[in-house]
Amino acid sequence: MPRTYLKKAELTSTSDTTDVRATVQEILDAIEAGGDAKALEYAAKFDRYDGNVVLCRDEIDAAVALVPEKLKDDIRFAHDNVRRFAEAQRETLKDIEVEIVPGLVAGQKSIPCGTAGCYVPGGRYSHIASAIMTVTTARVAGCRNIVACSPPRPGVGIAPAIVYTADLCGADTILAMGGVQGVAAMTFGLFGLPRADILVGPGNQFVAEAKRILYGRVGIDMFAGPTDSLILADGTADAAIVAADLVGQAEHGYNSPVWLVTDDRALGERVMELVPGLISDLPETNRQNAEAAWRDYAEVIVCGDREEMAATADEYAPEHLTVQAADLPWWLDRLQCYGSLFLGEETTVAFGDKASGTNHVLPTSGAASYTGGLSVHKFMKIVTWQKATRDGARPVAEATARISRLEGMEGHARTADIRLRKYFPGETFDLSVDE
Repeated sequence: MPRTYLKKAELTSTSDTTDVRATVQEILDAIEAGGDAKALEYAAKFDRYDGNVVLCRDEIDAAVALVPEKLKDDIRFAHDNVRRFAEAQRETLKDIEVEIVPGLVAGQKSIPCGTAGCYVPGGRYSHIASAIMTVTTARVAGCRNIVACSPPRPGVGIAPAIVYTADLCGADTILAMGGVQGVAAMTFGLFGLPRADILVGPGNQFVAEAKRILYGRVGIDMFAGPTDSLILADGTADAAIVAADLVGQAEHGYNSPVWLVTDDRALGERVMELVPGLISDLPETNRQNAEAAWRDYAEVIVCGDREEMAATADEYAPEHLTVQAADLPWWLDRLQCYGSLFLGEETTVAFGDKASGTNHVLPTSGAASYTGGLSVHKFMKIVTWQKATRDGARPVAEATARISRLEGMEGHARTADIRLRKYFPGETFDLSVDE
């Protein structure tokens, strides 16, 4: 049967056409030209903060002392889980070498980026989890320098919980600066910092655009859009839990899509009945976000069977994909396009967002069709090397000379010729190309 939409989105995550590029480019250009002074000027304007920008040890210790012990316990728990998972990922990267032909050995080597710039959102809330996900993973990867950058609050500075988390997870420097100016400071190596080789972490549309513009000069984790989530649920699912999970993700922002795909129309209808009440019970700001996201971006889709449900999920390629359905091994084997997968009622996106161990920096806006999320692999350069004996180089040189001449690259061919003449004097080689 064709898909049936019980609820169809009025907008998509790309419907917001606000043009921030020109503004961001202007700020980046000004800071690159003006250095520390210009960055501080923008910090005073946007962060409304005039305190110390690079936190000293005493300031870090003072912030740490303000964090309640119970919260520290929770942060340590989450950090340990993320660290263990990242360490397991790191173990999958092995240096290798293989003899391609007799006498010619090629290899692969994994080298961490030198400096990682980790952006940790601040604003109204302390994005503790973002510090855990980015700084911990960079540290496990082996980056030599890690800068954690977070927006300070006017007259206060960075939230103490973020300072504690960044320090616990291994940040070498904590920078009290937000927005484009913070990204620029890490990229350009301001305030005595090493220049970042890679920028990671979520942020608002200005931070995302700054990373987009700077990509190429530095590496980035991904091009980020509004967070999105899709739930696959069959008749065995608990409608109340499905509804709660949808609302929990809708509160991220007014343009955060949430989708329910089911083969049980009654379940879909029941979830639609429950969602408005759950939204109305949220605190005001969360409620406003969830109302707009549910009204404008949410969809409820009824499919004919589980294969059609899976195909729909692959088409949407969501950032977060939850399965609340029978036969979980079938879904794990079948599903192909997602940032992170949550199998069964006993786990949920919020677990991955905060404390379970997998990384919450994930591809959005359909990018999960071609890439995964942040991991130790993002901080690693996979490089290759080779060495050869003279006998091993011989067949490679002959092939290289002929291929190069066929391509019209005579200089390349002669780098092979000179070696053959040196290593095998007196021998004749057919290095011409018959066309």
